[in-house]
Amino acid sequence: MRLPAFLARRPWAPPTAAVAVVALAGAVYWFAPQNLVLDRTVNEQLPSVAPATSDPQSTANPPIPTPSRQRDRVQTAPSATPAVTEPRTLAQGIFRSLEHSTSGAALIVELADGARFLRLSNLDTSNGPDLRVILSDRAPSNGWYGYADGHHLDLGGLKGNIGSSNYAIPTGTDLSRFRSAVIWCRRFAVGFGVAPVAVSG
Repeated sequence: MRLPAFLARRPWAPPTAAVAVVALAGAVYWFAPQNLVLDRTVNEQLPSVAPATSDPQSTANPPIPTPSRQRDRVQTAPSATPAVTEPRTLAQGIFRSLEHSTSGAALIVELADGARFLRLSNLDTSNGPDLRVILSDRAPSNGWYGYADGHHLDLGGLKGNIGSSNYAIPTGTDLSRFRSAVIWCRRFAVGFGVAPVAVSG
């Protein structure tokens, strides 16, 4: 079978085309342009601690009261609903845009059992490749870079570029070392948005 005349004159064309296809596929993977039009929405509730319940052994075989005792119990029985302790906000700040337009708030909250979370509330930013949520020792600024250069803590991949989500902070973390929460593109080492979350003490 004879090759078409333009290929016979250009024997380099097939390899060049193959290289171009591979390069295009690599660019699509690396830059993930589809993420610019594909949003991920998440709406997580703030974590909570289940209220303590009464000891089951104390109610397994309750004493049988006399009529007078029963009357007293009806009159003086306290409410059985346990008190609910609200999470404590240790720090909070509003996002400012860096490479991409970003809005919403970042909060560091502590539950009654001592567990701590970074909560992104009403976040609205761009989607992108390999987005992470980090705490950084760098103060918020208009600069896009450098937030992962010093001391930082990676809390995991961004669950959604729109909505509210929670990220557990490891037990024993010294929060006083951090000054900002950052939506960080690890692939290109650039921040999409940053919020101040300095915790004193």
